[in-house]
Amino acid sequence: MTVENLSQNRSFGGWHKQYKHQSSSLGCEMRFAIFLPPQTAHGEKVPVLYWLSGLTCTDENFMQKAGAQRVAAELGIAIVAPDTSPRGDDVADEAERYDLGKGAGFYLNATQEPWAQHYRMYDYVVNELPALVEELFPVTDQRAISGHSMGGHGALTIAMKNPERFSSVSAFSPICNPISCQWGQDAFRAYLGDDPAAWQQYDSSVLMQQACSEQFLPALVDQGEADDFLESQLRPETLEAAAQASGYPLELNRHEGYDHSYYFIASFIEDHLRFHGKHLGV
Repeated sequence: MTVENLSQNRSFGGWHKQYKHQSSSLGCEMRFAIFLPPQTAHGEKVPVLYWLSGLTCTDENFMQKAGAQRVAAELGIAIVAPDTSPRGDDVADEAERYDLGKGAGFYLNATQEPWAQHYRMYDYVVNELPALVEELFPVTDQRAISGHSMGGHGALTIAMKNPERFSSVSAFSPICNPISCQWGQDAFRAYLGDDPAAWQQYDSSVLMQQACSEQFLPALVDQGEADDFLESQLRPETLEAAAQASGYPLELNRHEGYDHSYYFIASFIEDHLRFHGKHLGV
């Protein structure tokens, strides 16, 4: 596998690096960022936290705004942040919309034209990117996954559909029940067509309610009570009800006064890193 290093910056004794590569899953050039903690400089292999960002974001938002590197360096956890969608001049897009097309991949495999050729973020995050990271960098095959908003939706659904691949899952302000909100309905109709069964395969509330104990993963969700999208798009109460129905080990915390921004993420990212560190054994 060939990658090209685009940038590197020293950070808390480790390195933040940005790469691009040709993705076989997406059929386009993709970019991702990785934080390698200082332990890797001494030959140690470390586990990886995959971070999935939200609508309109790239690999840069979390790495620059969340303040995660200090605790990741202390714990010895690498962080990998992919872009949020395929990119390129030949990739389908809805340029006038922020919630469909480029920057809005929704971490699924599209089945409808013109999206099906490139919009396969599910395959990219589950298979291609971890294989690349584990081949090229000093990391183990121990993985955790987290994300924000659309990326929180992606983290939860990917983890629940692949519990054998992850030690734990967390999310900030996830889209918990996309089949019942405008963001999810618009994206699913475009990418997946009109089949409700196809939509349910990418809905974390549906998946959590259907999960059996053999599929359970430790799950942490934080939600701000002053989030403008709380009632219309995120609906954490549906995830909470699903967990209660199946007995899923979900910890869902609500925080008065916090909104949907990276100020919220930065305020509680240490809790998430330590949560994952416990389940990754660091």
